Amino acid sequence: MGRREGPAGSVIGMDERRFAVVGYEGAELLDIACVTTGLVAANHLGADPPYFVRLATPGARTISCGTGLRLEAQECLERLKGPLDTLLVSGGFGHEHAAGDAALVGHVRRLAAVSRRVASVCTGATVLAAAGLLDGRRATTHWGFARRLAERYPKVSVDAGPLFIRDGEVYTGAGVTSALDLTLALIEADHGAELARQVSRSLVTYLQRPGNQAQMSMFVTGPPPEHALVRRLTGYVAAHLDSDLTSAALAASAGVSERHLHRLFLEHLGQSPARFVRKARAEAAAHLLSSTPLPVAAIARRCGFGSAETLRQAFADIYGLPPSRYRAASQRTPA
Repeated sequence: MGRREGPAGSVIGMDERRFAVVGYEGAELLDIACVTTGLVAANHLGADPPYFVRLATPGARTISCGTGLRLEAQECLERLKGPLDTLLVSGGFGHEHAAGDAALVGHVRRLAAVSRRVASVCTGATVLAAAGLLDGRRATTHWGFARRLAERYPKVSVDAGPLFIRDGEVYTGAGVTSALDLTLALIEADHGAELARQVSRSLVTYLQRPGNQAQMSMFVTGPPPEHALVRRLTGYVAAHLDSDLTSAALAASAGVSERHLHRLFLEHLGQSPARFVRKARAEAAAHLLSSTPLPVAAIARRCGFGSAETLRQAFADIYGLPPSRYRAASQRTPA
């Protein structure tokens, strides 16, 4: 079979990568657009083999996105057949209804069996979980829906921290614009880092963020603690990372016992004082690693770790990779 020009810059032929995006009523427009635009940009920049991207919906019906805008489907989900290179389920406020639609979930499960890899963006992970495709796997979703996903699907190891997670050939992405980070990662896996950087540059996104980068800062993920003493101490920690922040020192400054301090942090923050301090220091170090040329040892001292080795251990625990790799990944900015 020869090649011919397809819609939206795709090239149809024997060697295309068939990429199906599953949408439904209430899907998030950005979840879909970040993926499809990124893949078509890769085609224009010479992806070989190119992506043949199609939006599939139940009954091939036009869907209303969460914004009220309507998208016309290109494929009927029920009639779509493999093999597929990639099956990706979008997220959106309609994800609960989609996950409860036995027919839709069944077709996602059917198509996953004939796909090289499977992915979701944001709350699309709920649909993958309903299909049993995340059982026994580590997965992420939008931080605001992570607890609900973990409660409903206990066989899934939900991690609300990263922008995206790869577990084998199953990818899950966090909320909304992180769909672009996931798409760049898929392009890099398929065609190499240089094409991914070119796509990033063409889309005017200044940085291809690594998957282990946190979805949100720990200092803005929710309202300040209601307890006045805990609120004061967390503010003190953020402003004095290079000071003595042991539990004993914090308890002394607050005029309470270490045991009482530990109880307050567990009750209002869900973690011990030591864990909170370690994460705060690691997050500050991550920011300096991605935004400054400071040596790792200098960053460690500035953030209160004392040594580069202590910083390395904290990064391995919290981010799953050493500081040097985090810096290399987060600074993959187009020249």
